[in-house]
This record gives sequence, structure tokens and C-alpha cells, in this order.
Amino acid sequence: MRYEGVLTKMSTELKETVQYYLIFESDFLNVNQILDKKISINFLRYQCLNCGLEKKIFRQGFCYDCFTSIPQAGDWIMNPELSKAHLEEEDRDLEYEKKVQLKPHIVYLANSSNLKVGVTRKTQIPTRWIDQGAHEAIEIVEVPNRYLAGITEVALKGHVADKTNWRKMLTNDIEDVDLVAEREKIKHLIPEEAIEYFIENNKETEIHFPVLEFPKKVKTLNLGKNPFYEGILKGIKGQYLLFHDGTVFNVRGHEGFVVDLNVM
Repeated sequence: MRYEGVLTKMSTELKETVQYYLIFESDFLNVNQILDKKISINFLRYQCLNCGLEKKIFRQGFCYDCFTSIPQAGDWIMNPELSKAHLEEEDRDLEYEKKVQLKPHIVYLANSSNLKVGVTRKTQIPTRWIDQGAHEAIEIVEVPNRYLAGITEVALKGHVADKTNWRKMLTNDIEDVDLVAEREKIKHLIPEEAIEYFIENNKETEIHFPVLEFPKKVKTLNLGKNPFYEGILKGIKGQYLLFHDGTVFNVRGHEGFVVDLNVM
């Protein structure tokens, strides 16, 4: 089976085991179905996810010109505390920023390699947790806009990490944590503006990933430097494909790369 198209992050479904899909312009692939099969990935060219032009990808699947101009790549995306749509203040496109920022947001605890705090739109639960490779997660607050979520995250990340150790996550060097207890420990740190949105009495979500074999050590595949790879797929976790030889491929990190994917 051969597939060709521009990579975007894998779509997911939370089932007993997470289901993963690669979506191309005229086709799709349930990646779970090709576990234990040999596949090859051949990098053909770049294609910006915004303008569609064959221009080198800068970040997040966008060329430099698009990344530095479109609202989908504004600073508030990575730093939600910079959101200003609730003040009627524009960053790049106020209409777009209102559409995204003035929606319910969740601040959560997730455990993928270690306990971390994060922010996402409510509609992205549990997708965000799956993308991070979290095997357990729980909501802390549900607030009406991105700014409140951002200042809550800032207040909490002085006491809880806000980054994932992806190497530990991919080698399954993990331990379970009582997330309900951890949430209670940091409740007093939530800013006054957000404490009324604290979520009481909810349970953690457990997530199981389709992995036949975890690598002992990982080596990353960068298609920009090595445009061809062939190997046996042994697992999928987060947005990574895990191969028999310890090679790991970050699909999301290659958004905007047009590839030829061959399943043997």
C-alpha cells in the first residue's frame, strides 16, 4: 500500500487503545493496522499548511512568512497568558483571536514522563493529552477564556513542570501518580480570578497506547537531514511512530513535509 501527501499531526480516537489516523488529501490510513509491518518514508518536498506553497517549513507546519504573520501562530498560542481578546485588543487578527481565545479552556495535570501542567481548549480534551503521550490526566479548572487559563498555568508551573521529557515518555520510563491528590496539593496556588472555576470530584482519565515494544534508547528521524527511512513499526505514542531499531519519528514535528509512505 502506498500513500502520498502532506503530513499533518495524526488524528486520534480515545478507545480502549488509542486509534491513530494519518489523513491525506484523498486518502487516510489507520496506523494501528500497520503495527509490526515494514514501512518506508520518503521525503519529497515541503508544502506550507497555510499558503500551500513549496517553501521550507519554519515551525508548526508553516513557512517563515506565514508563521510570522498569521493569527494561528501568534505568541499567545504558546503563551496563553498573553491572550488579549477579552480586552478587545488585537494581536494579529482580533476576529480569529476572539473565536479561539473566548472559548472554555481547561488547565490540567497530565503524566507522560513526569507530572506536568498544561492548557488547552475544552474541545481538545482528550486529544491534547493523547498528543502528549500522557497515560493519565485530570482537569483542574475550566475557565471561560484563554487568558484565565494562561495565568493559572503560570501560577502553577512554578511548582509543577510544564514540559514533557519525551525520551522518558517514549521508553516508557514512567510511574503512576495520584492525580486527584496532586490537584488538591496545588489548589491553593490557583489565582483568585480563576479559583471559582476549580473542578471538584472528577476522576483522572487513563489512556492506553498501541505499543508492541518500547525502545530502550531512542534516536530521532529528521527527514530534513535524512530524507529516507525504512523500518518495522512497533508502536505509536503521543505523536511519535516507534520502530524496531529505536528510531522514533515525530509526525507533528514534520507537518508540512510531503512524503511517500509505503507499507510492505
